[in-house]
Amino acid sequence: MKDLHQITVTVNGREHELTVESRRTLADMLRHDLGYTGTHLGCEHGICGACTVIMDGAPVRACLVFGVQADGTQIRTVEGLAHGDELSDLQQAFSDEHALQCGFCTPGFLMLAEAYLAETAQDGETAELTAEQARELVASNLCRCTGYQGIIEAVRSTARSRHRR
Repeated sequence: MKDLHQITVTVNGREHELTVESRRTLADMLRHDLGYTGTHLGCEHGICGACTVIMDGAPVRACLVFGVQADGTQIRTVEGLAHGDELSDLQQAFSDEHALQCGFCTPGFLMLAEAYLAETAQDGETAELTAEQARELVASNLCRCTGYQGIIEAVRSTARSRHRR
């Protein structure tokens, strides 16, 4: 008999009530049960970062969190970054800086950077985001197609533009 749990989770501002198995990961729940396929599964061991989403303001590896642990939380996925058909400033910076190639790892990098920028914007640190700080940030995610320089520049340029607002 499967161990099932009724949960409520808010994803990108939309509340969902669903029944999940105890063993189902947040990544599988988002992708297969709720249709948020922008959350990619790479290694399924928490190493690559492709599955990074924002849960209650903090970046998490969705492959390492069980869906039942998300009960009552606010989740933000890559689908929640854009404003309708308009890319977010961070997504646009990734495009402008050629920070993606195949795009598989891109959602994880975007969500990691978005969480960092949102957290640091509160205390003004983002304007002074150095290349070293940006390198340290993105070091937790893996990309096999492109150099990290475009990703670093995209995060830094977004930090600067957000600080000017």
